[in-house]
Amino acid sequence: MSWGTELWDQFDNLEKHTQWGIDVLEKFIKFVKERTEIELSYAKQLRNLSKKYQPKKNSKEEEEYRYTSARAFLATLNEMNDYAGQHEVISENMTSLITGELTRYVQELKQERKSHFHDGRKAQQHIETCWKQLEASKRRFERDCKEADRAQQYFEKMDADINVTKADVEKARQQAQLRHQMAEDSKAEYSSTLQKFNSEQHDHYYTHIPHIFQKIQEMEERRIVRIGESMKTFAEVDRQVIPIIGKCLDEITKAAESIDHKNDSQLVIEAFKSGFEPPGDVDFEDFTQPMKRTVSESSLSNSRADGKSEPKFGGKSKGKLWPFIKKNKLMSLLTSPHQPPPPPPASASPSAVPNGPQSPKQQKEPLSHRFNEFMTSKPKIHCFRSLKRGGAGPEDFSNLPPEQRRKKLQQKVDELNRDIQKEMDQRDALTKMKDVYIKNPQMGDAASVDHRLAELGQNIEKLRLEVQKFEAWLAEVEGRLSMRSEARRQSGLYEAQNPSAVNSCAQDRESPDGSYTEEQSQETEMKVPATDFDDEFDDEEPLPTIGTCKALYTFEGQNEGTISVAEGEMLYVIEEDKGDGWTRIRRNEDEEGYVPTSYVEVYLDKNAKDVYKSLEKISE
Repeated sequence: MSWGTELWDQFDNLEKHTQWGIDVLEKFIKFVKERTEIELSYAKQLRNLSKKYQPKKNSKEEEEYRYTSARAFLATLNEMNDYAGQHEVISENMTSLITGELTRYVQELKQERKSHFHDGRKAQQHIETCWKQLEASKRRFERDCKEADRAQQYFEKMDADINVTKADVEKARQQAQLRHQMAEDSKAEYSSTLQKFNSEQHDHYYTHIPHIFQKIQEMEERRIVRIGESMKTFAEVDRQVIPIIGKCLDEITKAAESIDHKNDSQLVIEAFKSGFEPPGDVDFEDFTQPMKRTVSESSLSNSRADGKSEPKFGGKSKGKLWPFIKKNKLMSLLTSPHQPPPPPPASASPSAVPNGPQSPKQQKEPLSHRFNEFMTSKPKIHCFRSLKRGGAGPEDFSNLPPEQRRKKLQQKVDELNRDIQKEMDQRDALTKMKDVYIKNPQMGDAASVDHRLAELGQNIEKLRLEVQKFEAWLAEVEGRLSMRSEARRQSGLYEAQNPSAVNSCAQDRESPDGSYTEEQSQETEMKVPATDFDDEFDDEEPLPTIGTCKALYTFEGQNEGTISVAEGEMLYVIEEDKGDGWTRIRRNEDEEGYVPTSYVEVYLDKNAKDVYKSLEKISE
């Protein structure tokens, strides 16, 4: 089956068919390109979706991911990110293995097709030229024959006429002979041209055209095979990523199976357990007897034993129902110990500074004096940020229930221990560097690190004092909790043995701050309507940039208030060093914090610096 023998007269149709084949190939290439664009767009949307639901750093959402269900959701987001990566792989492989290869092949195919059909047209032009030569020889032979015939007839007419001279007859005879000779020559030429044409025609239809058409057939068959192979590759590219996609889905299933509802329930208990006892039964008070009312320990009333109650601004007493009553934010701000605006961190742990050093039993100032100072003071811009971070609470967390206070103190101790270890690691590294400088003075001056080593020693000592302070508070809270559990156990045994004597026994009352008193607190309470005071802090404007800085070393900001930087990174300065060794910087709108001043090289903008100083003077 050959196109050369079967389709010897279909040159034009073959030309149209091969052009259609190239169009099909280009259409397939366009289809694959659009598929790769869809894969890239899908991968991008998946990545954006995963990023959208990722927990933000230093936010409340980060704390929620200690639950197994939240961790499983986070694992699902990470796997979806990998899932999107596989679609990017599909796009890349299709582009390189199909689109790029077929595009080059189409260009080669067009050149080859053009060459083959050029040879075919050239062969056709040659046979047409031979045919024209044959036709011209044939017409010339026909004309000469006719001329010879007329010359013969003229000679015979002249020869038969008696009035014609002998010379005219001879002349007519010679002319007839000449015409006959020319006819014979034309005949011989025509015969030779005919034989030549027949030979050329035979070669054309049995040799040249079949050979050219055979090449065109092979070219078309290669095109068909190539598009089939590309379709197989199209499927194989998808098949190659199926195991990895299946693994991603398996990991999502594994994360879902790792959810432990019992563990999450226990975490809720640990997160919100107050450590207080629920109120007991309300006793019956007999008003028929002219005697003083007996007030049981478990009564919800806060009236005194003599029947008189202290006047309160709210008009009602809270008693032991305080855990169910929402405290007003403004009251907690006004009744907290008065402190100056929080300075930048002064130790290796910036998170330990915003509240400032404070005695756990600091006396409170009069409420009216506190309110006047709050309304007339002009705090600096960064004071509002401190309030939002919880800077209004006492340092010993005495405003929290016992169990939550113990957890907070333990976290603080662990954080300070990590800071101490970090400072000690830095000190050890600098000590080794100093030893190297001593052994090899050409590498650096050993005395240049003495100042930093002294600073690290002071920081470590300060942190150790902080640890001792918080450990003392922690031991106090743990001692109270253990005493309470022992008292609760003994009280349960006593109530089981002497139920009638329980109502007449007056026990110590417990206040919301975790302390124990013999009677109602004498402090005056005031109910303040809920306001939108906190919303004013949320609308603050970010600090302006006063320059730029370049990180000289890599700093891992693992503590609250710090920010991690990489060596050589360029950042914005929003607050310069106040003499405590820390500089406040910003990476973008959402990331800012403190870094050691010795870790960065600062380039302050003079104009911005002047504006910043003038703002500080105004705020002071």
